[in-house]
Amino acid sequence: MAPPTRRHATSLETISVTVPEAAVEAYENAIGSVCATVGIFEANPEGTQWRVEGVKDTGHREDELAAALVLAELTTGVSAPLERASTEAEGWLARTYEAFPEQEVGRRFVVRGTHLPDSKNATRIVLTLDAGVAFGSGEHGSTRGCLRALERVAYRHPRRILDLGCGTGILAMAAAALLHQKVLAVDIEPWSVRVAAQNAKRNQLNRTITCRLGNGWQTPAIWKAAPFDLVFANILARPLCLMAKDLARYLAPGGTVILAGLLRTQVRMVLAAHRRQGLVLEQELHEGEWATLILRRPVLPIRKTA
Repeated sequence: MAPPTRRHATSLETISVTVPEAAVEAYENAIGSVCATVGIFEANPEGTQWRVEGVKDTGHREDELAAALVLAELTTGVSAPLERASTEAEGWLARTYEAFPEQEVGRRFVVRGTHLPDSKNATRIVLTLDAGVAFGSGEHGSTRGCLRALERVAYRHPRRILDLGCGTGILAMAAAALLHQKVLAVDIEPWSVRVAAQNAKRNQLNRTITCRLGNGWQTPAIWKAAPFDLVFANILARPLCLMAKDLARYLAPGGTVILAGLLRTQVRMVLAAHRRQGLVLEQELHEGEWATLILRRPVLPIRKTA
């Protein structure tokens, strides 16, 4: 079935930079400040150069983009010329549909776009997303790693669950559907909170998932719901390191955290930050260049009294 035609109010452009691995995070943040979706791709076979690209309305938010790129350059010391390419709205959406086929992830999940014919899968949990806004879907290595990690810790039956930086809400939906528990989904971007709520309703999980706008661990809704038995944090390596102390504080004894959004080369840095807070690595999963970490807060031994 051909995807439905959707009209975009303005023309679109793809903006991109090519940078060494160490500068990926800063430039991803810069482009992400003006683009709803950002992709990261290897620019050479050796994996030493990466292309960071996003799609935005042509000519919009140019001052914000320029300021963000200057900040990225000052932070990394890497000067990366910005490349632009005109992108036909319908053509871009068609390519998005083509790049987002139904995907089986792990042993339990199948992720599909709304552009595909309805299908019933008796053996897997079906998660349906709008392909037009599906970055953060099951096609990305970090998301796939999180879904696989969820399968591996599901036997613990966590009851208090947080998806921090929820994006499209796919991890919150997966946890709610698999574990049959309520999930708090939080994101700093209003667009993401809105999309996550729409996806939860689309998958008939809106009574189970609560979507809230918030700034990480400073979010009041998180304080009220803590401590958590399971936390997803599919973000970026450096923010994960900076938030390690708060994570450990709000994670219940015996609680599990699934960290993602980091490259395999960033694992040591992220692990060190969380080990300093007493968290213990249980498993490390790989999806291409991306890594997913499963850590746990030890249950403190009960002290015997005389």
